[in-house]
Amino acid sequence: MSVSTMGITVKKIEKSRIGELDHSNIQFGKLYSDHMLVAHYENGQWLQPEIMPYGNLNLSPATTFMHYGQAIFEGVKAYKDAEGNPVIFRPHDNWKRMNRSAERMAMPDVPEEIFVEGMRELVKLDKNWIPTAEGTSLYIRPFMIATDEFIGVKPAEKFTFLIITSPAGPYYAKPVSIFVEDKYVRAFPGGIGFTKAAGNYGASMYPTLQIRKKGYDQVLWTDGFEHKYVQEIGTMNVFFVIGDKVITPETSETILEGVTRDSVITLLRDKGVTVEERPLSIDEIADAFGKHQLKEAFGTGTAASISHIAELTYGDIHMKLPSEDWGISEWVKAELNDIRYGRKADIHGWIVKA
Repeated sequence: MSVSTMGITVKKIEKSRIGELDHSNIQFGKLYSDHMLVAHYENGQWLQPEIMPYGNLNLSPATTFMHYGQAIFEGVKAYKDAEGNPVIFRPHDNWKRMNRSAERMAMPDVPEEIFVEGMRELVKLDKNWIPTAEGTSLYIRPFMIATDEFIGVKPAEKFTFLIITSPAGPYYAKPVSIFVEDKYVRAFPGGIGFTKAAGNYGASMYPTLQIRKKGYDQVLWTDGFEHKYVQEIGTMNVFFVIGDKVITPETSETILEGVTRDSVITLLRDKGVTVEERPLSIDEIADAFGKHQLKEAFGTGTAASISHIAELTYGDIHMKLPSEDWGISEWVKAELNDIRYGRKADIHGWIVKA
């Protein structure tokens, strides 16, 4: 695979749509920035990437990903630091994870020059779209689709990689209510649960719709064999504060290796907090709640950032977690935001300038 040494071709929009952005009412995933990056893969190599005005794609009805699900994506965020410079949070980690997904889905690796450098150029070009209010960001969506015009079950040979961006407010406007799923399954060992493949999310839509009818916000998935061990929430990895320890399920074939998850573990351990990554059963969580040892629970993800869990329901057991006990999650949320917005030193090398 090769990338043109000519760099990225840039075609700027004639008139910006920035006037459509209402900074007082930024909704997640509703408005997209002026430009997007597009790169095509053909004959075993990546062609020269282009940055062009954001717009619709022209695709054949026989395009492979529509029929067989060869589609993967990532989520990254950009911020403005204390001096107003555009910065991106941990893009290299998302690049590495995307290529792990690509390998499992029989798709080509995306070169760093396209994923990271292309993202930097795109964010730099659309830096005026980055909101600056606390809790806001520019959400970055890199994704790759199989683009053979062929209806037949075989790995594709042509692919398109794109990056689009969108000003984002909080993904969850309030603490979330979680339903522990004990019927439907998100992932099994040997499957694609560790990837950010589109099909993982498509399969979750029906169970999520059912629990929302009952008044819950999201599903906490359990393992497919015993429905005993907690895995992850539909949009987030999950953490539980039990006693003086923070416990999170260890990553595996069925749990996504979250970049925010890793950031949170790092910051907590820096602070001297004991963090355990291990199998965690819902029975252990319920028992801790009954003994008043379950102090708080929270989810982590690029889109969701740090989301407090106000309520956890497992069968007939309703676990309400009062906000006055949310000390650890409040601290790590503030610490992470201070690093992202440039208010504290980035000692881990997570911030990349656009």
